[in-house]
Amino acid sequence: MILALAGNQNCGKTTLFNRLTGSNQHVGNFPGVTIDRKSGSIRNVKNCEVVDLPGIYSIRPYSSEEIVTRDFLINEKPDGIINIVDATNIERNLYLTLQLLEMNIPTVLALNMMDEVRDNGGTIDVQKLSASLGIPVVAISAAKNEGIDDLVSEITEIAEKKIRPTRKDFCSGAVHRCIHAVTHLIEDHAAAVGISPRFAATKLVEQDPFFLEKLKINENERDMIEHSVTEMERETGLDRNAALADMRYSFIEKVCSETVVKCHESKEHARSVAIDRILTGKYLAIPLFILIMLLIFWLTFNVVGAFLSDLLSTGIDFVTEATDKALTAYRLNPVVHSLIIDGIFAGVGSVLSFLPTIVTLFFFLSMLEDSGYMARVAFVMDKLLRKIGLSGRSFVPMLIGFGCSVPAIMATRTLSSERDRRMTVFLTPFMSCSAKLPIYAVFTQAFFPKYKALVMVGLYIGGMLVGVISGLIMNKTHFRGNPVPFVMELPNYRLPSAKSVGMLMWDKAKDFLQRAFTVIFTASIVIWFLQTFDIRFNVVSDSSDSLLAAIGMIISPILAPLGFGDWRVSTALITGFTAKEAVVSTLAVLTGSSAAELGTVLGTIFTPVTALSFLTFTLLYTPCVAAIAAVRRELNSGFSALGICIAQCGIAWAVSFIVYNVGKLIVL
Repeated sequence: MILALAGNQNCGKTTLFNRLTGSNQHVGNFPGVTIDRKSGSIRNVKNCEVVDLPGIYSIRPYSSEEIVTRDFLINEKPDGIINIVDATNIERNLYLTLQLLEMNIPTVLALNMMDEVRDNGGTIDVQKLSASLGIPVVAISAAKNEGIDDLVSEITEIAEKKIRPTRKDFCSGAVHRCIHAVTHLIEDHAAAVGISPRFAATKLVEQDPFFLEKLKINENERDMIEHSVTEMERETGLDRNAALADMRYSFIEKVCSETVVKCHESKEHARSVAIDRILTGKYLAIPLFILIMLLIFWLTFNVVGAFLSDLLSTGIDFVTEATDKALTAYRLNPVVHSLIIDGIFAGVGSVLSFLPTIVTLFFFLSMLEDSGYMARVAFVMDKLLRKIGLSGRSFVPMLIGFGCSVPAIMATRTLSSERDRRMTVFLTPFMSCSAKLPIYAVFTQAFFPKYKALVMVGLYIGGMLVGVISGLIMNKTHFRGNPVPFVMELPNYRLPSAKSVGMLMWDKAKDFLQRAFTVIFTASIVIWFLQTFDIRFNVVSDSSDSLLAAIGMIISPILAPLGFGDWRVSTALITGFTAKEAVVSTLAVLTGSSAAELGTVLGTIFTPVTALSFLTFTLLYTPCVAAIAAVRRELNSGFSALGICIAQCGIAWAVSFIVYNVGKLIVL
């Protein structure tokens, strides 16, 4: 059996899915799209798989998630649906429930968070609600593992016996006449494609082009449908969509008035409202956000992360020195000796020493996300983003971009507007990803040791400002139009879960280590090889005669106006296309420096002004190859990906040129 798990966002769907499947999960993609498809076998039930559908509020073709859910339910024809509902906000959640019931698929309603309802003085008459909806209703608490066995028992029974909802009709008056007229008209069409006539009728009333095409409705039938809709709109005084929404909410209000005793305001909600008066206030929201980020960067780069990175760096230097002595005593071939010490250890070791810094940063960021604060930041940013033609929903991918550009670009698929999506894909790489942290850490320590946190915050804010300016220009030129409305539920503030914070830190550490021992490892060997040999593959005594120097010198004239025309710097930026951490490892290999020595050696190549110009360029220029591949995949266009790559390099050059020349004037 295949079961679908459907529900609103933030209703506990993921928690329930984990309870049902345990570790029996696998992740893929829905057919034809790149939205993650989580599925797994239900524990202690043979041959029963549950698919976690994207969180949605209704089955309307507005966003990718809604389309995925609709297509899965229609095309895959699951044996049953587990519709999870937030019992503390039942009225809003039941809107999706009514649409699912119209599909005439065996369904069980899982009333989640019933423990919170009870604790706050509320009750729900489960038996009466079940009779009103015509489906089994089970009270559960996914977080506390209450009622899960009863839920599994109910859904497997009705799915096996194909017990369908006994009620699919919630309408009356003009809406009733319209829907039933359309239902009778298209009944044979719906039966031919295996869709519930009632559900198909409501979609046709909504003028959903997908169903007009799928059901093969001819022009004469379309005219008859429009006549019925016109009559309904005339009688109700509402347009078609408002009339259907009013019909559903009227039924929901009636059912809830008979079955639900609303709980009083919880302490958590009252506390969240009080905190929000400050954290989302008109004047304090953005300054407080900047202060919070400044504190996080100070703790990461000046206190906790810096201390741990120094410890790891000392350990790496000790291992490198011991290995160097062992290889010397063994009298290993000098070229191979150089490969191991000057190539692998210098390259990988210089990057590896920043692992504690990255893990520390994501510890603080995951605390903010898990507490519910990051959702508030998206809400606060909505007003600002609208000025550049985007909604607060675009801030979510941009926020993910501070971790990694690849999942951030993939996250834009949740945007319902193609215009918003393309614009967000272009702007997201301006948000500084974690792969650039080793570059920032090395240069701020070497040139701005007293102002590390300030420079770091300046870089992050600078990336956002460049994104804002680019967005303003794009909104007036290539991406003219208005952003879509932004609706987002703000969860109550809560203490972060140690498990989820730990999992995020582990994921980031694992990802960083994988890159260090794959991409960075390979890049370090390639850089060492190109630096060690000349065009005739003879070992060079001076790296300026090497193959690498020849490549770097081609590009260095382009970067010379920015203050860093040294071929070693040009080469490091080229390797940065594979992974941004490779910039540091390349500089370490080319200068023959250990992690501890690199900052000192860079002082011979850069001045504080050129270092700031270099940091600006690395902040803004094209992200790694993986990110560009993600752009191509999401926009389905290699030309668009190439255009974004060129545009970002051009913007990085222009901004760095300004920073360098203004910096020179200030120093003079």
